[in-house]
Amino acid sequence: MKSFLASVLLLLFVSSAVLTADRGDEVKRLGRATEVFQEIMKTPDKGIPGDLLDKSACIAIVPGLKKGGLGLGGKYGKGLIMCRKPDRNWTAPSFITIEGGSIGFQIGFTQIDVVMLFMNQKGVEKLIGDKFTIGADASAAAGPVGRQTAAQTNIRLDAEILTYSRAKGLFAGISLDGATLRSDKDDNRDFYGKDVDARNILLDGTVEMPAEARPLASALSWQSPKKK
Repeated sequence: MKSFLASVLLLLFVSSAVLTADRGDEVKRLGRATEVFQEIMKTPDKGIPGDLLDKSACIAIVPGLKKGGLGLGGKYGKGLIMCRKPDRNWTAPSFITIEGGSIGFQIGFTQIDVVMLFMNQKGVEKLIGDKFTIGADASAAAGPVGRQTAAQTNIRLDAEILTYSRAKGLFAGISLDGATLRSDKDDNRDFYGKDVDARNILLDGTVEMPAEARPLASALSWQSPKKK
């Protein structure tokens, strides 16, 4: 009996250790995404306009997206998305993968941080259903930068997704047309320790906010003009 109990305890310990190791990458990604957002918003004149952030339905952050290659360029990165609940608090994170080719001859690789504002839930519905192509399945535009959106940026406000990038300290709008975005079921499983539907996380809001995501949720809420 003692031998059996010892075996069970050992199995539980090993399973717990494996689970912790499996979700380590996602925890690091959450931490890095929080740093990226906070660093971008430290300089309001060069960050995401507060009124746009306040109007957004969801935000996706992909820290360290790899861009470039030998010959035809490409891009690949992993990140996360969080959406607003009806009470304007943020949902738990759902993990995503972005990938796709780019036109033109490139030599070498670079890394950029990518931020996407989903201005309504249509884009998120498509993301949950299956992978979709930015600019084709969901209208997208390079997002404006600064404290407030100017009149000349109104054409961009018709886009479902506003896209930004940061490279070598420079933060600006960027076109991601042609890149594909999909929900990463494997990363969600690793992080939550079970299969979790992205719809339950982002739209139903039934998944409890994990401790590792609270710093990012707090940073997002603090930057909203209506929260100040």
